Amino acid sequence: MVKRLLSALEYPQCDSVNINDVTTFRKIVVWLEQNKIQKASPNVQNGLKNIASGDWPNNFVKYKEELGCPNLQTPQEQLQWLLGFAVQIETHNKSDLYVKHAVENLQSTNVPSVVAENPLDKLNFQSKEFAEGITNVAKLLNITPHPDPLITLKAVAKMVTTRLSPQAQANPSEVIIKGTPFPFQDADLGFDLNDPVLNQAAKVLRILYIQDLRDLQTRANELIVAVQNVTANPKTDTKLGKVGK
Repeated sequence: MVKRLLSALEYPQCDSVNINDVTTFRKIVVWLEQNKIQKASPNVQNGLKNIASGDWPNNFVKYKEELGCPNLQTPQEQLQWLLGFAVQIETHNKSDLYVKHAVENLQSTNVPSVVAENPLDKLNFQSKEFAEGITNVAKLLNITPHPDPLITLKAVAKMVTTRLSPQAQANPSEVIIKGTPFPFQDADLGFDLNDPVLNQAAKVLRILYIQDLRDLQTRANELIVAVQNVTANPKTDTKLGKVGK
């Protein structure tokens, strides 16, 4: 694995190196730092260059600390980590080149072409035509278009599924809200934002929040009832009853 990584990084004479040799090990470390990693501080880098120095191990320890190298036991493990770190830097620096080769390899493979049967898969959601189409549909449904066509699409989808579904058309009374509209414009907000428009928006948000809380409470009650139907036993044997001592 070490020799393969050295070959990938174009280390000179990578096939004939003896990674168990101390001098060769130090030369590889210095070459990696100078040509690929280039993250050592000046003092540590100068200390690593003198591979015959007795202080080289101490400089190597400082170098590993600067790179964030984990506590590895053998020199081979340390060298393999350094090589992986160098490969990561090399890949990042030449990402455009590797992406180009990857795309070329994908194009050259015999991958069967898949034809999408869903017409929605062919839509360009960023196109001007799509935005105009969604806006026209929203106007037909009396929905105020949003600057973001995708948000408008969500509103249209919600309207269609809740009001125009077969179930809703068969029983319109179940989805059409009846009653007197709440005069939220005249409601007391409780605070003043010093802007009439912001005050009205805050009132609307408060009403929507209360509606969500009520919906949550309704769902919680339905859940409690469902659990009680499962756990409760309405059958009672009066013969087992006992009054008094």
